[in-house]
Amino acid sequence: MKKHFEEVRGKLGFGCMRLPMKGDEVDYAAFTKMIDAFLAAGFNYFDTARVYIQGKSEIAMRECLCKRYPRESFLFADKLSESCFGTEEDVRPFFESQLESTGAGYFDFYLMHAQNRNNYPKYQQARAYEIAGELKKEGKIRHVGLSFHDTADILDRILTDHPEVEFVQLQFNYLDQNDPGVQSKACYDVAVKHGKPVVVMEPVRGGLLADLSDEAKAALSAIDEVSPAAAAIRYAASYEQIFMVLSGMSNEEQMQDNVSAMRDFSPYSEEQIASFSAICDILHSRPAIPCTACRYCVDGCPKKILIPDLFDCYNQKIQYRGRPWGAYHHKFTVDHGKASECIRCGKCEKSCPQRLPIRDLLTRVAEEFE
Repeated sequence: MKKHFEEVRGKLGFGCMRLPMKGDEVDYAAFTKMIDAFLAAGFNYFDTARVYIQGKSEIAMRECLCKRYPRESFLFADKLSESCFGTEEDVRPFFESQLESTGAGYFDFYLMHAQNRNNYPKYQQARAYEIAGELKKEGKIRHVGLSFHDTADILDRILTDHPEVEFVQLQFNYLDQNDPGVQSKACYDVAVKHGKPVVVMEPVRGGLLADLSDEAKAALSAIDEVSPAAAAIRYAASYEQIFMVLSGMSNEEQMQDNVSAMRDFSPYSEEQIASFSAICDILHSRPAIPCTACRYCVDGCPKKILIPDLFDCYNQKIQYRGRPWGAYHHKFTVDHGKASECIRCGKCEKSCPQRLPIRDLLTRVAEEFE
């Protein structure tokens, strides 16, 4: 593929939704060390949003990256999220507040965040795409794109309405290729049809593809002798139209693993890509909740239920025969609601990019642990 963005170095991007934490705060010392290692390895793309870690991700980017490095030495991506504006009059002030909170000065990449059939009309009514175009002319944005969570026909509609969009960010991994809700491959094909380069999010499926069973690891070893997480990232990067793969790295070990796998990247062959279907068959044979731990569902939950954490407990018990009883009863439900305390208000399901039936899944979790 012709390189669309010459300033991009390497195909690995630092996704800043899951940063190293000390309690409820970002661990600046650990994050700084990871940033230094990432840049030293030759990569330069960072991705954040106001809604990540309740606004703390943007501020951490200012303190650990923007204040410490020359602005031209890295690329910065930020987003306009649905919850951050109401009308057209809100868009530009919110954008200016992002420039202030990040200290970035300008954004190399700016995305209409998590577009889907339900929120797209709001962006249209607020002229969000048009305002982003104006900001680009003013030099405050270099490239305008969108991130997407819906079916391929909706993506086709948006790209038809807005041919000025320069790139698309998609959930793309080997497990979601033919998932009817995610439609990774179908959405990728739409991006190819419109000539849009692709940024990948969730290449490791919220960590699910990093923690494989012994059977799945054996199948992977026949393809590549790297870690499961590294293999998932290399898989996504092997597709021609994909110019960037984001990894949500939350500790130095993950950083070093990802960097080592992508420093001298070479794409998998078509035969190797096809071989990942064996791993998918193994994963699909065991019931699990396909949560990516984006945590959008947690904000606004009236019972303060840590939904992704409870789902992770369930997945560990079912998929890996783990016994996370202590985590459920003594960590994730202390000062937070249990799964059985869900009042079925539905707020969580409206915010879920995976469109999971969260209320019913919490009932299933309660049956396992309570």
